[in-house]
Amino acid sequence: MEYLYIIQQAMVWIITIYWIYQLVISVCALIKFKEKPLVDDKENRFMMIIPAHNEEKVIKELIESLKNLDYKKDLYDIYVIADNCTDNTAKIASEAGAIVYERFDEKHKTKGYALQWFLQQKIEEDAPYDAFCIFDADNIVDKNFLKAMNKKLNQGEDVVQGYRDIKNPADSWVTAGYAIFYWTMNRFYHLARYNLGLSPLINGTGFMVKFDVVKPNGWQTKTLTEDIEFSLKRIIEGKKLGWATDAIVYDEQPIGFKQSWSQRSRWTVGHMQCLKEYTKPLAVAVKDNKTIMNFDGLLYMLGTVPMFVLTILLLILNVVIFLANGMTVSQLIWNAVKYIVPTFFLPIFTGILIMVIDKKPIRPMIKGLALYPLFLGSWLLINFKCLFKRETSWEKIEHNVSKSIGEMK
Repeated sequence: MEYLYIIQQAMVWIITIYWIYQLVISVCALIKFKEKPLVDDKENRFMMIIPAHNEEKVIKELIESLKNLDYKKDLYDIYVIADNCTDNTAKIASEAGAIVYERFDEKHKTKGYALQWFLQQKIEEDAPYDAFCIFDADNIVDKNFLKAMNKKLNQGEDVVQGYRDIKNPADSWVTAGYAIFYWTMNRFYHLARYNLGLSPLINGTGFMVKFDVVKPNGWQTKTLTEDIEFSLKRIIEGKKLGWATDAIVYDEQPIGFKQSWSQRSRWTVGHMQCLKEYTKPLAVAVKDNKTIMNFDGLLYMLGTVPMFVLTILLLILNVVIFLANGMTVSQLIWNAVKYIVPTFFLPIFTGILIMVIDKKPIRPMIKGLALYPLFLGSWLLINFKCLFKRETSWEKIEHNVSKSIGEMK
């Protein structure tokens, strides 16, 4: 019995130290630090790149929002990669003013492959751009996006994530769950780390990359989460990513639970792929570079699925100790409550705090806040399912929320 207690206490300490570390980092999101100085005052040239598969319902609004950016029109071009499209995406995008590249490859359909295909052509052309920005077809973009990214480029940043906001936060409890999750990540993960000189992560859409970064090797990703993979490879190289709160992109989220389950399952599988590919290189980078940034990147990889598994094992171990008469019923319940409450209910108050700080309307989100534990709980079920069944096929998420940027104000 004694060795079971030793294992239990070791697991408790690992989980406790991990969450204390995350809490300390998160507090730094509330501290305003001095901005980085400019190292240049150049007006940079940008490619605005939109990988799109059958997005005829939403592509026009994104292109219109990009055409209306507060930036010199001759300093950026809008490209649409019509990727294996069977609808009018290419036609609508072209009529809206984008430069359209059509791609057909039944075996390689993901966003990562589309970017690799397109960017390789631009590298071979030696296209006259300083940087490129990536968007999902369902996005709409704030008019100050490029101005903010140009400033970051002139501050010496070469990979920068913008602020990912939500088009449809109050459409359902599912979209509300996404909104609260992303608002929390924006401030308490990305901004907090940027403030501390650690590294945020690329977050799927609304990010900028200096063209020189990809010229040597192109866009080389192979997992279902190309954004996280790209981020981890940069961190392993000892290179920090940047963050731009005022470069805002509005993203549509699935309204229904079934689509959400499918999407988040794909993300979890992609994370597991990254865990397999990059945990060892991250650990080696920690050993070789001896920086907190590399250590923080390693903790990110260990902080979702591995930490989830460790917590489940701890709860099972508590039951084993109870059944061996080494713990009372009240102790068993208390040990379970210590993990259930912070995991499922503390995030509600974190969500309210975020909405107050960032001046988001709370009233339309009350139902979403109340059901946020269900959203998080379903994600834990997804993690558990993906431990045993990992579907790697890409499944399209339908986008139907057609809004102009003016409707987001």
